[in-house]
Amino acid sequence: MNPRPSLASRIGVGIAVAAVLIFTLFPVYWMISSAFDAKASSGGQSLLPQEFTLDNFAFVLTDGGFGTYLRNSAIVALVTVLVSAVVCLLAAVAVARFRFKFRTTVLMMILVVQMVPLEALVIPLFLQVKSLGLLNSIIGLMVVYVALSLAFGIWMLRGFVAAVPVELEEAAYIDGASWWRMFRSILLPLVMPGLVATSIFSFITAWNEFIFAMTILGAQTDQYTVSIGLKSFFGLHSNDWGSIMAASTIITIPVMIFFVIVQRRLSAGMVAGAVKG
Repeated sequence: MNPRPSLASRIGVGIAVAAVLIFTLFPVYWMISSAFDAKASSGGQSLLPQEFTLDNFAFVLTDGGFGTYLRNSAIVALVTVLVSAVVCLLAAVAVARFRFKFRTTVLMMILVVQMVPLEALVIPLFLQVKSLGLLNSIIGLMVVYVALSLAFGIWMLRGFVAAVPVELEEAAYIDGASWWRMFRSILLPLVMPGLVATSIFSFITAWNEFIFAMTILGAQTDQYTVSIGLKSFFGLHSNDWGSIMAASTIITIPVMIFFVIVQRRLSAGMVAGAVKG
C-alpha cells in the first residue's frame, strides 16, 4: 500500500497546479478584460476594467469590417474541413486496406511532407495557385489549406483504419452488405474519433493561419480572413488595443463552439468503436 502524501507535498502540488492555471488562463482573462475596457484603446487598461463598454466590439464589427472577415473565414474553414475530411478518409482507406504498386513510396512521401516547414511551401504553393488563376480569391486559399491538411489527415486516419479488424468488414459482406453499407455502418463509426481529430486540425489551421492567407489574397481586402483583419488594428506608431482584444475575443468564440460540437462526436465515436469492436 502506497504511503499517503504528506501535507507539504500536497501543498506543493496545489501551488504548482495553481501556477500553471494562472500562467495559462491569465492571457485569456487579460484579452477579455481589455475587450470590455473603455480605456484599453488608449493603452490605459488595468487588471480590472475601469469603465465597462461594448464600444470596442461595435467598432470592430461595423467600422472595422470584421463581419466580412468572419464570413470569409467561416466559409474557408468549413469548406476546408469538409473537403479534407472526405479526401483524407478515402485516401486512408486506400493505403490501409489495398495493396498497390508504390504504396510504400506514397506512405513515405506523406511522412516526408509533414517534415517540411510550412514557410518552405509558401513560394511553391503561391506559384501553383497563380498558375491555376486563383490568386486573390478565397477559392485559392481553400485549395492551399486543403493541401496543407492532407498529409497529416491521411497519416492519422490510416492508423485508425488499419486498427479496425478486417474480420468485421468480411462479416458485413457475408451478411449481404454492400461496400457503402459496410463503410457507413461499420468503418465510419469506428474511425470517427480520428476523423474528428483531423477535422479539428483542419479547422484551426484554416481559421488561424496568417502567412498563406496574406500571400494568396494579396490586396483583395474584401476576401480577407480574420487573421489578416486583425492586423488592420495595428498601427505604425500605435495600436488600438481595445479593438485588438475585442477582435481576438470574437475570433476565439467560433473555435470554442466548433470544439464543443465535435467533442461530442469524438466521445460518441469512441463509445461506438468500443461497442462495435
